[in-house]
Amino acid sequence: MTPIAVTVLTGFLGAGKTTLLRHILHEQHDYKIAVIENEFGAVAVDDQLLGDHATQIKTLTNGCICCTRSGELEVALLDLLECLDNGDITFDRLIIECTGMADPGPIIQTFFSHEILCQRYLLDGVIALVDAVHAGQQMDQFTLAQSQVGYADRILLTKTDIAGEPPELLARLQRINARAPLYPVINGNIDLALLFDTRGFMLEESIISVSPLFRFMPDKQNEISSVVVDLDYPVALDAVSGVMENLLAGFADKLLRYKGMLWIENQPCRLLFQGVQRLYSADWDREWQPDEQPASTLVFIGIRLPETEIRDAFASLKRA
Repeated sequence: MTPIAVTVLTGFLGAGKTTLLRHILHEQHDYKIAVIENEFGAVAVDDQLLGDHATQIKTLTNGCICCTRSGELEVALLDLLECLDNGDITFDRLIIECTGMADPGPIIQTFFSHEILCQRYLLDGVIALVDAVHAGQQMDQFTLAQSQVGYADRILLTKTDIAGEPPELLARLQRINARAPLYPVINGNIDLALLFDTRGFMLEESIISVSPLFRFMPDKQNEISSVVVDLDYPVALDAVSGVMENLLAGFADKLLRYKGMLWIENQPCRLLFQGVQRLYSADWDREWQPDEQPASTLVFIGIRLPETEIRDAFASLKRA
């Protein structure tokens, strides 16, 4: 049975999530999409805005599905599966639209920690919308706005028709999340090929973008940042496992996403790993090619990460 691909839409209040979702649902495509949306208030309104183009809309009200209402998200996901299995509805893709005040972390972890859900759904990627007009102020005031960017596999910069693409904001987003490509979008109009099948939670070699676009530090410091570690030497598997366990024991609660490709000593294949907070997985990938220079790349995204400690821990793995 093919798992149902799941896309999570996140972004601060007013960033344009509903506008994007409306574009997706009205666009001509072959997907059969179901939607779960949650609202900050007690009365659902977005389902009226979206119309009837989704296979089914589950509106979660009276709170946030990623905190006090986390159990309700599981119920909605299981209910959709029951309707699917009974033939009441048909869908092959699911979109979860988070409220603007939601932390995506617990939503993501739902798909790794529930036995049935992790078998029937496949988390494809997290899309974060960033308001080019207000994002700077929002990120100064709310760490949550930075956190939403930190979880992203794609960053969509909205309202660029009003504010353009401010270089200082682009640089700041790059500092927060070095691995997520950024695309400007106006009124939700974007090629769906850029949003779907991102393989953001698959073990694969695309760790960071080929070349970061913005290299200078913004004036405002971020609570959320990304640390990229490159190693040009092989590491012993047991040693790197020990380093990872020690790092997770020390600051797993501060980690949002992490991903890596490792050159393991005396092994012909690359080792790929990724994680969300305390949940992580690793697997062997293809062999290193004869014309390929082996190397390791690791990306950590989190809250006030101890960058020096992280770099020193991996540097200690180099044999004299």
